[in-house]
Amino acid sequence: MTLANPLFNLTKTSPRKDSTMTTQAPDYKAIKTKQNAAWSSGDYAKIGSTLQITGEMLAEATAPAHGATVLDVAGGNGNATLAFARRWCAVTSTDYVPALLEAGRIRAKADKLEVTFQVADAEDLPFEDGQFDISTSTFGVMFTPNQEQSAREMSRVVRAGGKIAMANWTPDSFIGHLFKTLGRHVPPPAGVQSPARWGNRDWIEEQFGPTAETIAFELKNFNFRYASPDHFIDFFRTYYGPVHKAFLAVGDAAEALETDMRATIAQFNVATDGSMIVPSEYAEIVITKR
Repeated sequence: MTLANPLFNLTKTSPRKDSTMTTQAPDYKAIKTKQNAAWSSGDYAKIGSTLQITGEMLAEATAPAHGATVLDVAGGNGNATLAFARRWCAVTSTDYVPALLEAGRIRAKADKLEVTFQVADAEDLPFEDGQFDISTSTFGVMFTPNQEQSAREMSRVVRAGGKIAMANWTPDSFIGHLFKTLGRHVPPPAGVQSPARWGNRDWIEEQFGPTAETIAFELKNFNFRYASPDHFIDFFRTYYGPVHKAFLAVGDAAEALETDMRATIAQFNVATDGSMIVPSEYAEIVITKR
């Protein structure tokens, strides 16, 4: 028995020949309930903290003013949150998974940073229009099922002249291919698009262009460094909720999923000593709102 994967949609379905049939809209509420359970499993903070450098680089690219008000959307364990707070911004860190916010709160306390934490849905942010100078997300908002709505919300809460700053995996990246690998084993709900669309320049311009003064879109690489491919698979299988849930869903077919993950790693691995060094392309995006 397989469990529909709410995070990955990379399969294409043929349109129905019967023109009287209508396409049913995805049940976003049900999908988010499953997503919440996935992200609450494992211990994403162990994964997320390894990506901290991307939050620091994004904050630098955004060049926030002292005291700027920043909203971290789908902030997870707080990579962008901490990066902007270190640059003397007034940060509100949000996520719809309380356990992830708690991980961010612990990190902020350890670093003696003042941050406001609030449970919030990226598709329905509980903030006023133009309330923030900056909205940001590092590999977070891209996983929302209703992507267009989340994009509207990211822009809505930012004032004119403010910025929307994101780091998103691209479709051709290692993580983009990992999404495809998981999607072949754990089919996603119909109608939910790949999160990697957020790393596509054309899609970003389509969503944010109408309200943007400028869009800076720069491709960068994050290196996944692990002792070996098996180390990566074991670590993600244990701590990364979506992969953890995928292995539970496939049951007796776990070996096939592991084999495919290993093949995906081999496609990108540049290490020659048996270890794993896998560059994964992502888009660093800074949009100035008109």
